[in-house]
Amino acid sequence: MGTVAGVCGSGTIVRSSGHAFCLTNAAMLFIIQNVHSIWRTLDRALLRDITLVGLAVGVIGLSYGAIAVASGFPLWLPVVLGLTVLAASSEFLFIGIVAAGGSPVAAVLAGLLVNARHVPFGLALPDVLGSGWRRLLGTHLMNDETVVFALAQEDPERKKAAYWACGLGILVCWPLGALAGGALGTVIDDTDVFGLDAMFPAILLALIVPAFGDREKRRAGLAGAVVALAATPFLPAGLPVLLALTGLSLTAAREKDQR
Repeated sequence: MGTVAGVCGSGTIVRSSGHAFCLTNAAMLFIIQNVHSIWRTLDRALLRDITLVGLAVGVIGLSYGAIAVASGFPLWLPVVLGLTVLAASSEFLFIGIVAAGGSPVAAVLAGLLVNARHVPFGLALPDVLGSGWRRLLGTHLMNDETVVFALAQEDPERKKAAYWACGLGILVCWPLGALAGGALGTVIDDTDVFGLDAMFPAILLALIVPAFGDREKRRAGLAGAVVALAATPFLPAGLPVLLALTGLSLTAAREKDQR
């Protein structure tokens, strides 16, 4: 990382590799420091996995944007929602309810209900979010993928780096995918024929399969899958995944007994 060498107006001069440049605010400096810390902390294999998930999110964004525009929404709406909401399940639900003639208020409430799973997520990862305005940005980046990658790391620095790398990647890939998909939606009526919705869960499955070599993790995962499948016909999208976390109780109970 470059070193702070002085000030230029209201900004800061940072020297890197013999070159100096001016940052006009602390936010830019934080972003550069954070990106450098991520690349320095994470190994190539983990960066590859995060990149694959980011690309998969972008592909799902194609489907989302195309569906939104094909349903009659303006192109800017899925892009703005992608930047400000950054929660695929809630956004799909919102578009689906309103497109079907439902109330926007009901669509928002349904989205909030689906995202209720973020409450335990936040409680599980208080240290990776930062403080002050950084905590606000960290909270905005919270989603299933960032939480999974963070919880999979044992070292606190790697946990934080994985969370931010995945979150920033999704913040870029999801709205861009929605923009590209929205442009396609003006000429493609049925995006399901491409099977884009199957790519994301397929990649997530490939990432978690190695963990099933551990017997306790396999038991917890299978129990969670059974709970989610049983709840799917009766609950809105997203909530069965939240209930699947009860599978972790098997591992927790076993660890308690061993103590």
